[in-house]
Amino acid sequence: MSKTVVHVLRHGEVHNPGQILYGRLPGFRLSELGVQMAKAAAEGLAEREIVHVVASPLERAQQTAEPIAAQFGLPVGVDERLIESANWFEGKKVSPGDGSFRDPRNWWVLRDPVTPSWGEAYRAIAERMFGALHAARVAAEGREAVLVSHQLPIWTLRRHVERKRLWHDPRKRQCGLASLTSFHFDGAKVVGIGYSEPAAHLIALSATARTAKGA
Repeated sequence: MSKTVVHVLRHGEVHNPGQILYGRLPGFRLSELGVQMAKAAAEGLAEREIVHVVASPLERAQQTAEPIAAQFGLPVGVDERLIESANWFEGKKVSPGDGSFRDPRNWWVLRDPVTPSWGEAYRAIAERMFGALHAARVAAEGREAVLVSHQLPIWTLRRHVERKRLWHDPRKRQCGLASLTSFHFDGAKVVGIGYSEPAAHLIALSATARTAKGA
C-alpha cells in the first residue's frame, strides 16, 4: 500500500484589534506576526514532498497557504469543508473571564455543551473535515499534502480520528498557531498522527495566544 501524509495546518495570527470572535466573517487577515508564522510553517515543510495544497476559503487560511504553495510551485486550492465552524457568538466580543458566559441572556445559547448549542455540531464538523482529509490523501497518494484550516475544526478532526468524544475543554486543545497536525496513511488507513509547531518561536510573541481568541 502507498504511504501518504496529510498535514493539517492551523493559520497564523490574525489582525483583530477589536478582539471579537471573528469566526467566518470576511476581512480578517493575518497580522504581520501571522505572516511570519506562515513563512515559518513553509520553512518547516521545505524538505517534505508536498504535491497538493488546499485551504479554507477564509482570507487568513488562504494567506497561510500561499508561502507553502509558492515554495513548491503549486496553486492554492479551496475546500469549503475546511472552513471555520459556525458560532452564535460570531462578531461579538467574548472571552473567558469577561462575564459573557455568566450572563443570563446567553444561558439558552449555552444550554448544551455536547452538541454544542451555540454553534455547528461537532459531528458535522468532524464529517466535513474527515471528507477533506481523505480527498487530500487521494490527491497526494504516495506523497504529501497540506490542508490549511482553523483550530476547532482541526482539533475536532483529530479527536474523531482518534475515536475520542468530540466535546472537550477548549483550553486543552493541542493546536497552536501555525501548528501542523500530520495524519500518516498506509493506503486509506490512518496509522499515525504527529504534531509540530514550526512557528513556536513566534507564538510567545502573539497576542492571540496570550488571550486565547484565535480560531
